Amino acid sequence: MKIIIKDLRASINGQAILKGVDLELDSGHVHALMGPNGSGKSTLSNVIFGHPAFEVTGGEVLVDGDNILEMEPNERALLGLFLAFQYPVEVPGVTVGRFLKRAVDIRAGESKTKGFVKELREMMDYLEIDQQFINRYLNEGFSGGEKKRMEILQMLMLKPTFAILDETDSGLDIDALRIVSKGVNKLREGNFGALIITHYQRILNHIRPDYVHIMYQGRVVTSGGGDLVDALEAHGYDWIREQYGIEEENDVQSVSSD
Repeated sequence: MKIIIKDLRASINGQAILKGVDLELDSGHVHALMGPNGSGKSTLSNVIFGHPAFEVTGGEVLVDGDNILEMEPNERALLGLFLAFQYPVEVPGVTVGRFLKRAVDIRAGESKTKGFVKELREMMDYLEIDQQFINRYLNEGFSGGEKKRMEILQMLMLKPTFAILDETDSGLDIDALRIVSKGVNKLREGNFGALIITHYQRILNHIRPDYVHIMYQGRVVTSGGGDLVDALEAHGYDWIREQYGIEEENDVQSVSSD
């Protein structure tokens, strides 16, 4: 899968957040997207998946040549795209087992989901999730770490071609971070691709990215390898601003613009 983002622009409540994002992603590789708060990282993931709160004002998101901005969110998912939310939502009344069975049926076709329960239990063991969670309502009453592990469980069961993990590492302790990373790395055995959105190096110590991209003030300002992560860890995001002559903006962006 080849994803080409061209001059993507988007706003929320009339405020421009994405200001001409250019980025190329492909399956078979793991990309990391880093940047300070308010740079537009989460907005980018929301726009790619069609969140209705954001207005696209220009540009394209091409998946194997097709502009997915013209598709409904479910159509984008059926292409093999997956989003792990920064703040997973609770779904009262729908159990984990029923939710995943229906999702896998739609993704793969009901005739191809033989052995679903066996695979689900194996993946839950792999992610160290209590088997009783199968009968609990999705994310209802779950801790932050349990919700993030549940996102990775969904990803393992749905087997997307390309996944975006929006700050999946936020709020995780050392053990939960290890387990979540283990789940992502398991899919790397195939032609899986991912974009890991994060502020920090710690998750990238477990999931080594092939490429690193830095976002600042609504644009991707530079891309490279792991040395970029090391430079950020050593010098902070002010180093990016100084390195590329970026002037500070006076307006304050909302939390949702991250």
